[in-house]
Parts: sequence; C-alpha cells; structure tokens
Amino acid sequence: MIVAAIAWREVRRAWSSGGLWLPVGFFLLVAILFPFAIGPDTALLARVGGGVVWSAALLAALLPVERLVAPDLDSGTLDQLAVRGVPMPLVAAGKLAGHWLGFAPPLMLASVAAAGLLGISGETLLRIELGLLIGTPGLAALAVATGALVAGLRGGGAIAGLVMLPLAIPVVIFGAGDLTDGAGSALKLLGAVSLLLVAGAPFVAGAAIRIAQD
Repeated sequence: MIVAAIAWREVRRAWSSGGLWLPVGFFLLVAILFPFAIGPDTALLARVGGGVVWSAALLAALLPVERLVAPDLDSGTLDQLAVRGVPMPLVAAGKLAGHWLGFAPPLMLASVAAAGLLGISGETLLRIELGLLIGTPGLAALAVATGALVAGLRGGGAIAGLVMLPLAIPVVIFGAGDLTDGAGSALKLLGAVSLLLVAGAPFVAGAAIRIAQD
C-alpha cells in the first residue's frame, strides 16, 4: 500500500506542477525541430526517426530528475517515512512507479504525433511503442536513482545529466537497434537491461537517500 500511495503522490505532483507537460513538450519539440535540421529528405527522416524518438525519450525522462527526491528530502518527508519504519528502497520503488506513470504513457501517445512529423511508418511505430513500453521503466529507474544520488547537491540538475546519460546508453542503443533487428534480439536485450535497472535502482536510491539523511 505504501508503494501505491507514494506512486500516486508522484503522479499527482507531476500533474499539478506541470511536470507532466515539460517532458512531453520537450519530446515533441525535438520531433518538430529535427526535420528542419536534417532537411526534407523523407527517406532519411524515416530511417533515423526511431533513434531520434529514443534520444528524445531519454532526455524527457531526465528533465524532472531534480524534483523526484530532493523536495521530499528538504521538506523532511523522507525523515518522517524513515521514523515510521518505511524502508527507503520501498520509497524509491514507489517513486519509480510514479515517475514512470507520470511520463511514459503520455510520451507513448506523443510518439504517434512524432511519427507523423518524422515520416515513420505504422509498422515501425508499433515497434517503437513496444520498445518504449519495455524500456521506459529502465529510464524511470535511472532517473530516480540519479535523483537520489544528486539530492542536496548544488547544481544537481547538471550533475544528474553527467551521471544518467552514460548509464542510459544501453537502453537507447537496444531500443533504437530493435527497429532494424528482425530477429528481435535487441528487444530481448532491452528487456533484460530494463529489468536489471528496475530491480537494482530502488536499492541504489535507498542507500543514497540514507546517506543524504545523515
């Protein structure tokens, strides 16, 4: 129950603070600007569009990272949960679920509009959506772990990018690689990496939160 309560709180925070629209708006802005940068070559846009979608999804997951842990640490909410005996990995798991619910489903809907802007076919769009469904939990896990690691640090947003982006490279590579992999091995690797991140991130975030509380 505590995980569901924390997850719902994160979703409500994303909606009420406008944090939901920032990642989606950024995602669509990338899809709008990219054709201007690369030119009107429809075939080229369709070929590289999947990689653009995945890169934009990664950056969209990173944008709200500063509000995932730091506000609760500063307000003492995490201290109150610790006093009540709630394990910090459990709190991190709730935040992970809430962050995913806050940005991934709207991002998947926005991908339909991005596909039209980038000239991506319907078959490729279905593969992108499946990949995002499997891979975005891993991105959410990385965001929560990174948010815990940089909580309380000055310039945490810039540091978060340096921490998260290299770790997210396998997710982006396998997600984009699935679009040209007929055997489906890239999708399986994407699922394995995402599962590993989801399983490990709450413990990393929980340990980081405990250190920040000391």
